[in-house]
Amino acid sequence: MSSYTSISVEKLGRLIGTANAPMLIDVRTENDFKADPRLIPGSIRRSHERVAEWTSGVTGSAVIICQKGGKLAEGTAAWLRHEGLHAETLDGGFDEWKSAKLPLVPADKLPARDARGRTIWVTRSRPKIDRIACPWLIRRFVDPNAVFLFVTPSEVEEVGKRFGAAPFDIENVFWSHRGELCTFDVMIDEFGLAMPPLLRLGKMVRAADTGRLDLSPEAPGLLAASLGLSRMYDDDLAQLEAGIALYDAFYRWCRDATGETHNWPNHRAKVPA
Repeated sequence: MSSYTSISVEKLGRLIGTANAPMLIDVRTENDFKADPRLIPGSIRRSHERVAEWTSGVTGSAVIICQKGGKLAEGTAAWLRHEGLHAETLDGGFDEWKSAKLPLVPADKLPARDARGRTIWVTRSRPKIDRIACPWLIRRFVDPNAVFLFVTPSEVEEVGKRFGAAPFDIENVFWSHRGELCTFDVMIDEFGLAMPPLLRLGKMVRAADTGRLDLSPEAPGLLAASLGLSRMYDDDLAQLEAGIALYDAFYRWCRDATGETHNWPNHRAKVPA
Protein backbone atom coordinates (compact mmCIF):
# COMPACT_ATOMS: atom_id res chain seq x y z
CA MET A 1 0.00 0.00 0.00
CA SER A 2 1.29 3.47 -0.91
CA SER A 3 2.40 5.81 1.86
CA TYR A 4 3.26 9.48 1.79
CA THR A 5 6.77 8.46 0.70
CA SER A 6 5.69 6.11 -2.08
CA ILE A 7 3.47 6.09 -5.16
CA SER A 8 1.53 3.28 -6.79
CA VAL A 9 2.12 2.07 -10.33
CA GLU A 10 -1.44 3.06 -11.23
CA LYS A 11 -1.06 6.63 -9.98
CA LEU A 12 2.31 7.12 -11.65
CA GLY A 13 0.90 5.73 -14.89
CA ARG A 14 -1.73 8.48 -14.87
CA LEU A 15 0.88 11.19 -14.31
CA ILE A 16 3.31 10.14 -17.04
CA GLY A 17 2.64 12.03 -20.26
CA THR A 18 1.24 15.08 -18.47
CA ALA A 19 2.80 18.38 -17.48
CA ASN A 20 2.48 17.32 -13.82
CA ALA A 21 4.66 14.23 -14.11
CA PRO A 22 7.40 13.97 -11.46
CA MET A 23 11.06 13.52 -12.29
CA LEU A 24 11.66 9.76 -12.64
CA ILE A 25 15.06 8.45 -11.56
CA ASP A 26 16.04 4.83 -12.25
CA VAL A 27 18.66 3.60 -9.77
CA ARG A 28 18.64 -0.10 -10.68
CA THR A 29 22.02 -1.81 -10.49
CA GLU A 30 23.94 -2.31 -13.73
CA ASN A 31 23.23 -6.04 -13.61
CA ASP A 32 19.48 -5.48 -13.20
CA PHE A 33 19.47 -2.93 -16.00
CA LYS A 34 21.41 -5.21 -18.34
CA ALA A 35 18.86 -7.97 -17.66
CA ASP A 36 16.13 -5.68 -19.01
CA PRO A 37 17.55 -2.51 -20.60
CA ARG A 38 14.27 -0.67 -20.83
CA LEU A 39 13.07 2.40 -18.98
CA ILE A 40 9.78 3.56 -17.54
CA PRO A 41 8.76 6.39 -19.91
CA GLY A 42 10.54 9.64 -19.11
CA SER A 43 12.98 8.19 -16.59
CA ILE A 44 16.71 8.78 -16.42
CA ARG A 45 19.44 6.50 -15.09
CA ARG A 46 21.43 7.53 -12.04
CA SER A 47 23.72 5.67 -9.65
CA HIS A 48 22.50 5.37 -6.07
CA GLU A 49 26.14 5.34 -4.98
CA ARG A 50 26.67 8.86 -6.36
CA VAL A 51 23.43 10.42 -5.16
CA ALA A 52 25.25 13.21 -3.32
CA GLU A 53 26.79 14.30 -6.64
CA TRP A 54 23.58 14.56 -8.68
CA THR A 55 21.12 15.79 -6.06
CA SER A 56 21.49 19.40 -7.25
CA GLY A 57 20.06 18.41 -10.62
CA VAL A 58 16.75 17.26 -9.15
CA THR A 59 13.92 19.73 -9.64
CA GLY A 60 10.37 19.50 -8.39
CA SER A 61 9.22 16.16 -7.03
CA ALA A 62 10.97 12.90 -7.86
CA VAL A 63 10.05 9.23 -7.97
CA ILE A 64 12.91 6.80 -7.41
CA ILE A 65 12.78 3.45 -9.17
CA CYS A 66 14.80 0.34 -8.35
CA GLN A 67 14.14 -3.28 -9.27
CA LYS A 68 11.68 -4.14 -6.50
CA GLY A 69 11.04 -0.81 -4.77
CA GLY A 70 13.29 -1.74 -1.85
CA LYS A 71 16.58 -0.63 -0.37
CA LEU A 72 18.10 1.26 -3.32
CA ALA A 73 14.99 3.33 -3.97
CA GLU A 74 14.28 3.81 -0.26
CA GLY A 75 17.80 4.96 0.50
CA THR A 76 18.04 7.28 -2.49
CA ALA A 77 14.65 8.85 -1.79
CA ALA A 78 15.56 9.33 1.88
CA TRP A 79 18.79 11.08 0.84
CA LEU A 80 16.87 13.44 -1.45
CA ARG A 81 14.40 14.24 1.31
CA HIS A 82 17.37 14.95 3.61
CA GLU A 83 18.41 17.57 1.02
CA GLY A 84 14.98 19.19 1.28
CA LEU A 85 13.50 17.63 -1.87
CA HIS A 86 10.21 15.81 -2.30
CA ALA A 87 10.98 12.21 -3.20
CA GLU A 88 8.90 9.05 -3.33
CA THR A 89 9.61 5.44 -4.24
CA LEU A 90 7.63 3.41 -6.77
CA ASP A 91 5.68 0.64 -5.04
CA GLY A 92 7.07 -2.68 -6.27
CA GLY A 93 9.64 -0.92 -8.42
CA PHE A 94 10.44 -1.76 -12.02
CA ASP A 95 9.14 -5.32 -11.55
CA GLU A 96 5.66 -4.10 -10.56
CA TRP A 97 5.50 -1.71 -13.51
CA LYS A 98 6.55 -4.48 -15.86
CA SER A 99 4.04 -6.92 -14.37
CA ALA A 100 1.28 -4.39 -14.99
CA LYS A 101 2.24 -4.50 -18.70
CA LEU A 102 2.71 -0.75 -18.80
CA PRO A 103 4.90 0.77 -21.54
CA LEU A 104 8.69 0.52 -21.38
CA VAL A 105 11.11 2.45 -23.59
CA PRO A 106 14.08 0.48 -25.02
CA ALA A 107 17.18 2.33 -23.86
CA ASP A 108 19.10 1.44 -27.01
CA LYS A 109 16.66 3.47 -29.11
CA LEU A 110 17.62 6.70 -27.33
CA PRO A 111 20.36 8.90 -28.83
CA ALA A 112 23.56 9.31 -26.84
CA ARG A 113 23.18 11.87 -24.07
CA ASP A 114 25.31 14.98 -23.72
CA ALA A 115 27.46 15.89 -20.71
CA ARG A 116 24.36 17.12 -18.89
CA GLY A 117 22.42 13.90 -19.54
CA ARG A 118 20.15 15.30 -22.26
CA THR A 119 19.28 13.81 -25.63
CA ILE A 120 19.80 16.23 -28.53
CA TRP A 121 17.58 16.30 -31.63
CA VAL A 122 17.72 18.34 -34.82
CA THR A 123 15.18 19.00 -37.55
CA ARG A 124 14.08 21.52 -40.16
CA SER A 125 13.14 25.03 -39.12
CA ARG A 126 9.58 26.42 -39.32
CA PRO A 127 7.80 23.37 -37.87
CA LYS A 128 4.12 22.72 -38.51
CA ILE A 129 2.77 19.35 -37.32
CA ASP A 130 5.15 16.35 -37.12
CA ARG A 131 8.04 18.55 -35.98
CA ILE A 132 5.97 19.78 -33.04
CA ALA A 133 4.26 16.46 -32.27
CA CYS A 134 7.54 14.52 -32.09
CA PRO A 135 9.22 16.89 -29.61
CA TRP A 136 6.07 16.76 -27.49
CA LEU A 137 6.20 12.95 -27.45
CA ILE A 138 9.91 12.98 -26.55
CA ARG A 139 9.50 15.55 -23.78
CA ARG A 140 6.51 13.80 -22.23
CA PHE A 141 7.46 10.13 -22.62
CA VAL A 142 11.18 9.79 -23.42
CA ASP A 143 13.39 12.62 -22.14
CA PRO A 144 11.82 15.60 -20.35
CA ASN A 145 15.08 17.55 -20.74
CA ALA A 146 15.58 16.88 -24.45
CA VAL A 147 17.09 19.69 -26.54
CA PHE A 148 15.64 20.51 -29.98
CA LEU A 149 17.59 22.35 -32.67
CA PHE A 150 15.70 23.87 -35.61
CA VAL A 151 18.00 24.64 -38.54
CA THR A 152 18.00 25.27 -42.30
CA PRO A 153 16.68 22.07 -43.97
CA SER A 154 19.85 21.50 -46.01
CA GLU A 155 22.00 21.58 -42.85
CA VAL A 156 20.07 19.15 -40.64
CA GLU A 157 22.28 16.10 -41.16
CA GLU A 158 25.58 17.97 -40.86
CA VAL A 159 24.42 19.77 -37.73
CA GLY A 160 23.48 16.38 -36.34
CA LYS A 161 26.99 15.05 -36.96
CA ARG A 162 28.78 18.10 -35.56
CA PHE A 163 26.60 18.56 -32.48
CA GLY A 164 25.77 14.95 -31.60
CA ALA A 165 22.10 15.46 -32.41
CA ALA A 166 19.68 12.88 -33.81
CA PRO A 167 18.07 14.16 -37.03
CA PHE A 168 14.33 13.63 -37.39
CA ASP A 169 11.55 14.26 -39.87
CA ILE A 170 13.81 14.56 -42.91
CA GLU A 171 14.38 12.04 -45.68
CA ASN A 172 16.85 9.16 -45.40
CA VAL A 173 17.26 9.12 -41.62
CA PHE A 174 16.04 6.61 -39.02
CA TRP A 175 13.50 8.94 -37.40
CA SER A 176 11.39 9.76 -40.43
CA HIS A 177 8.29 8.82 -42.41
CA ARG A 178 7.96 5.13 -43.32
CA GLY A 179 5.44 4.27 -45.98
CA GLU A 180 2.12 5.77 -44.90
CA LEU A 181 3.36 6.42 -41.36
CA CYS A 182 4.61 9.83 -40.28
CA THR A 183 7.55 10.34 -37.93
CA PHE A 184 5.27 10.58 -34.90
CA ASP A 185 3.88 7.11 -35.70
CA VAL A 186 7.41 5.75 -36.06
CA MET A 187 8.46 7.15 -32.67
CA ILE A 188 5.41 5.66 -30.94
CA ASP A 189 6.32 2.26 -32.36
CA GLU A 190 10.09 2.37 -31.83
CA PHE A 191 9.79 3.71 -28.28
CA GLY A 192 7.27 1.03 -27.27
CA LEU A 193 4.50 3.56 -26.62
CA ALA A 194 1.63 1.97 -28.54
CA MET A 195 -1.02 2.86 -25.98
CA PRO A 196 -4.60 3.58 -27.14
CA PRO A 197 -4.51 7.35 -26.41
CA LEU A 198 -1.21 7.81 -28.26
CA LEU A 199 -2.36 5.64 -31.16
CA ARG A 200 -5.46 7.79 -31.50
CA LEU A 201 -3.38 10.96 -31.34
CA GLY A 202 -0.98 9.42 -33.85
CA LYS A 203 -3.82 8.93 -36.31
CA MET A 204 -4.77 12.59 -35.92
CA VAL A 205 -1.16 13.69 -36.50
CA ARG A 206 -0.74 11.41 -39.52
CA ALA A 207 -3.97 12.64 -41.08
CA ALA A 208 -3.09 16.32 -40.58
CA ASP A 209 0.58 15.93 -41.55
CA THR A 210 0.02 13.95 -44.75
CA GLY A 211 -3.09 15.71 -46.06
CA ARG A 212 -5.39 12.73 -45.49
CA LEU A 213 -7.92 14.52 -43.34
CA ASP A 214 -10.52 11.80 -43.89
CA LEU A 215 -8.54 9.48 -41.59
CA SER A 216 -9.54 11.37 -38.46
CA PRO A 217 -12.51 13.68 -37.75
CA GLU A 218 -10.26 15.75 -35.46
CA ALA A 219 -7.46 16.22 -37.99
CA PRO A 220 -8.83 19.42 -39.59
CA GLY A 221 -8.86 21.06 -36.16
CA LEU A 222 -5.28 19.96 -35.46
CA LEU A 223 -4.19 21.23 -38.87
CA ALA A 224 -5.89 24.59 -38.33
CA ALA A 225 -4.38 25.04 -34.86
CA SER A 226 -0.93 24.02 -36.09
CA LEU A 227 -0.95 26.41 -39.03
CA GLY A 228 -2.29 29.15 -36.79
CA LEU A 229 0.61 28.69 -34.36
CA SER A 230 3.08 28.80 -37.24
CA ARG A 231 1.71 32.24 -38.16
CA MET A 232 1.76 33.49 -34.57
CA TYR A 233 5.42 32.76 -33.85
CA ASP A 234 8.60 33.69 -35.71
CA ASP A 235 10.72 31.93 -33.08
CA ASP A 236 10.59 28.15 -33.60
CA LEU A 237 11.32 27.44 -29.93
CA ALA A 238 8.53 29.74 -28.77
CA GLN A 239 6.23 27.98 -31.20
CA LEU A 240 7.35 24.62 -29.81
CA GLU A 241 6.44 25.63 -26.27
CA ALA A 242 3.00 26.77 -27.40
CA GLY A 243 2.60 23.60 -29.43
CA ILE A 244 3.46 21.41 -26.45
CA ALA A 245 0.53 22.93 -24.56
CA LEU A 246 -1.67 22.21 -27.59
CA TYR A 247 -0.62 18.54 -27.68
CA ASP A 248 -1.07 18.28 -23.92
CA ALA A 249 -4.72 19.17 -24.51
CA PHE A 250 -5.18 16.78 -27.44
CA TYR A 251 -3.54 13.95 -25.49
CA ARG A 252 -5.80 14.46 -22.49
CA TRP A 253 -8.81 14.46 -24.81
CA CYS A 254 -7.61 11.21 -26.39
CA ARG A 255 -7.05 9.66 -22.98
CA ASP A 256 -9.94 10.98 -20.91
CA ALA A 257 -12.62 12.83 -22.84
CA THR A 258 -13.47 11.22 -26.18
CA GLY A 259 -16.88 10.19 -24.89
CA GLU A 260 -17.82 13.64 -23.62
CA THR A 261 -20.08 15.87 -25.67
CA HIS A 262 -21.16 19.46 -25.32
CA ASN A 263 -24.24 21.37 -26.36
CA TRP A 264 -25.63 24.81 -25.74
CA PRO A 265 -28.04 24.56 -22.82
CA ASN A 266 -31.41 26.21 -23.16
CA HIS A 267 -32.37 27.64 -19.78
CA ARG A 268 -35.09 29.95 -21.02
CA ALA A 269 -38.42 29.52 -19.26
CA LYS A 270 -41.10 28.04 -21.40
CA VAL A 271 -43.71 30.54 -22.55
CA PRO A 272 -47.16 29.37 -21.52
CA ALA A 273 -49.34 28.38 -24.46
